[in-house]
Amino acid sequence: MALVTRLTRTDILENLGRPYVKVARAKGASRVGVIYRHVLPNSMISVTTVIGLEVGTLLGGAIVTETVFAWPGMGRLMVESIQRSDYPVIQAGVLLTSFTFVFVNILVDLVYVYLDPRIRLQ
Repeated sequence: MALVTRLTRTDILENLGRPYVKVARAKGASRVGVIYRHVLPNSMISVTTVIGLEVGTLLGGAIVTETVFAWPGMGRLMVESIQRSDYPVIQAGVLLTSFTFVFVNILVDLVYVYLDPRIRLQ
């Protein structure tokens, strides 16, 4: 969450200096209105990318967390299956994890189309 917050702040500060913000302010829009209407959607493109990539980190971190704290879950199941050489369970876990990661990345691509109308799906 800290990475996403820092990236959002940095992108918003970077976009506040852009010409379209000055034009919107010159037209009489309030500062808050400019931020929510113009700056935030433009800043969310890079933030969406990072959120999508963080899902992979969360999936990998779940393995470590569940193993260290002995919590039941997919990560612990995978570690125990690797130790017992239970190949069908390992294959199912890898397949489920990879499908989850691919699904999240497809979802991120669809969110790009919503955030930036210049991006089109072909």
